[in-house]
Amino acid sequence: MKKLHRASIALAAAAVTALTLASCSAGGDTADDAGDGEPVSITFQSFSDQPAAIEATKEIVDAWNDDNPDIQVEIVQAPTDSLDDKLTTQFAGEVAPDIIHYEVLGIVPFARDGYLADLSELLSKETIDDIDPGVLASVTVDDQMIGAPTELQTYVVFANKKLLEAAGVEIPTGDSMTWDELDEIAKATTSGDVHGITWGLKSPTAAFMSLGMGFGSEYFTGEGDDMKVDVKDADLEVPNRVRSMIEDGSVDPIGVTQSGSDVLATFYAGKAAMTVQGSYQVANIATDAPADMDWVVLPPLAGSEGAVQAANPQTLSINIDSPYQKQAAKFLDYFMQTDNLVKMNIADGLIPTTISAREALAEQTADQNGWPEIVQSAEGLDGPVFLQANGFVRWKDTVATPAFQKFLGGETDDKGLASELDDGWAQVNG
Repeated sequence: MKKLHRASIALAAAAVTALTLASCSAGGDTADDAGDGEPVSITFQSFSDQPAAIEATKEIVDAWNDDNPDIQVEIVQAPTDSLDDKLTTQFAGEVAPDIIHYEVLGIVPFARDGYLADLSELLSKETIDDIDPGVLASVTVDDQMIGAPTELQTYVVFANKKLLEAAGVEIPTGDSMTWDELDEIAKATTSGDVHGITWGLKSPTAAFMSLGMGFGSEYFTGEGDDMKVDVKDADLEVPNRVRSMIEDGSVDPIGVTQSGSDVLATFYAGKAAMTVQGSYQVANIATDAPADMDWVVLPPLAGSEGAVQAANPQTLSINIDSPYQKQAAKFLDYFMQTDNLVKMNIADGLIPTTISAREALAEQTADQNGWPEIVQSAEGLDGPVFLQANGFVRWKDTVATPAFQKFLGGETDDKGLASELDDGWAQVNG
């Protein structure tokens, strides 16, 4: 995303006068006096595209509006694709909504350019104290809280219990599972046209960088504009392990070229004993898996540093130019309440970001297949260094993903991979 600068807003605004999205940033009021004694209307731009999540969002907003006639919230549906471009245009035209639904990875550049309010000064202490510390670290940029984190995913291993048992594998239990255990199970369950694992690695960067944190992987060094890629041995642990399993045949080579959703057909057909997926797939697998398929979620993968994964939550941010920052923050406090977060995360098949909501969801889903292990997988969340890197998304899409694909395909070795990742950062951010 091309970064904007607030000083150049006037020039950019001329190109977007045709925008029709209503803004609540008009009238010249300040956050302190806006709506003083008068009802106000706040725009809440949401990009949820799952019907259940859209309905859950509407229920939360409707309940708020019923109880708060003086602060009315209006949902504005945003596209799930090209959201960066839409927000760039909205901020340039000074028509950005009061509340912005996004994710940390996408919202950081806008925070760095000064478009978002510091929520640490607006949200209640009760709300902030309830947020998982690792998740809170992920939404803290330059000592400012840039968004209220609402939900997130982890990477987990779904397994066909019958295939594991048929291969004489004891189903792993406990708080975590090592990569060596995964490798052993994959080898044991590979036979004939059945592979141990099918893993959609068409876009492997996010999974590799998140799971790599279990080995102490960081990929980046420095701070702010001085951050750069510096690949070390820890960063290569997960790519090397996956490539080794591809080469020995325990990972389906066809699945490596597909998306995570695509390989589910292989899993459902009994042609793979396990599949590594985003945890949100628990909702789809529960609905779509064959009725006679006995599937489980295995304990979270752990490296030398434990079962650590990256916290990249969806977020609710407040436009710094909104005249209704305090009112918007009151709604965010409400949205972050335990019952509301549980409702949203159940609808999306995701994991709550607060301690109380995670405990409540764990209790509510204790008897549902896969959910206890998925909740457990969020115990090791931490704010990754790479989320703070300016230009990360561009590097991920244009450098890292094709470099990882070449590596998994045997076109380069780990030294070549490290070189491509290091040099590619300088090329796209030079």
